[in-house]
Amino acid sequence: MSADHAGPWPDYAARRGALRSLLVENEVDVLLITDLVNIRYLTGFTGSNAALLVNSWDMRNSEERTVIGTDGRYLSQVAEQVPDLRAEIARATARRIVELAGEWQLGRIGYESHIVTVDQHRGFIEQKTGLEFVATPGLVEQLRMVKDAYEIEQLRAACAVGDAGLATLLKRGGLRPGRTERQVARDLEWAMFEHGADAVAFETIVATGANSAIPHHRPTEAVLAAGDFVKIDFGAIVGGYHSDMTRTFVLGTASDWHREVYALVEAAQRAGRAALQPGAQVRDVDAAARAVIEEAGHGKLFVHGLGHGVGLQIHEAPGIAKTGTGTLLSGVAVTIEPGVYFPGRGGVRIEDTLVVREGGPDLLTNTSKDLTVVG
Repeated sequence: MSADHAGPWPDYAARRGALRSLLVENEVDVLLITDLVNIRYLTGFTGSNAALLVNSWDMRNSEERTVIGTDGRYLSQVAEQVPDLRAEIARATARRIVELAGEWQLGRIGYESHIVTVDQHRGFIEQKTGLEFVATPGLVEQLRMVKDAYEIEQLRAACAVGDAGLATLLKRGGLRPGRTERQVARDLEWAMFEHGADAVAFETIVATGANSAIPHHRPTEAVLAAGDFVKIDFGAIVGGYHSDMTRTFVLGTASDWHREVYALVEAAQRAGRAALQPGAQVRDVDAAARAVIEEAGHGKLFVHGLGHGVGLQIHEAPGIAKTGTGTLLSGVAVTIEPGVYFPGRGGVRIEDTLVVREGGPDLLTNTSKDLTVVG
């Protein structure tokens, strides 16, 4: 479903072409896109106000009548970023795009029902354009699951920034007893900026001691101490694409308990990675990792899904979980991140970003997963 475009820029026209095939399959003549991430994926536009109208293949002048709308703040930006499409300039961008579709008598118009609010939908109907509005959720997201060559290189670059940032933090002695979670988090984020991050992918998680048993703990003034697990979950954005990696360290000296828990999660993560194959059911990938933890008697301590898609957003389809649906395709970028969390004591999560490939996944996060004792 994606273009194999390995040049210096993404092939937006090919992406729109792939979307047109889905419009024909879903029996809509045109799609109104209001999700800004989807608009970026299809056009390269990064402004904060936009709507996009994409015609299906079976209509004349498909590309000529594919129109992007934005407001006057982005007049120069849309001309620079989207030179190949007609631009409509209006503050009420989506309304203007719907109005234009009505003027062209485009017929059945799909809309992103998972994005459009009830009030927005009512407003479209009240415009009395003669269009038939059809709920078509998730079409662009369906395309976005399979990454093209350009996207994979952006993901690889973002993951390399994360690897380099963590290595810099450790080299500078930034992870040691006496420091606070917030200090470690801010130092890691700054190190990623030093290595070329455009932004951080999400609020960095640094969780020490008992806090490491909280899957999405937010950094506090808690002080790192010898004997703690320290869980660090972080990522960088490069070219709009997100990386995601978690590593768990031990401060001071590792006890038998530390080693046992860590080895269990490492084994589960390895099983999850091995299950990543084109054609695999996402729930089966989750089950492969979860079975390792359940057989050790700690199934109830693995409290979240095994992973998720990653790309222009930090959480994308597919979701890899017990309740997940769908089949993996070659080129899908996902995380594999099992965890075991002992409330009040500590926990371990190990996470990589990978791309599903025939013969085994392409690992994008390369920091060692061996148990590392620091401080």
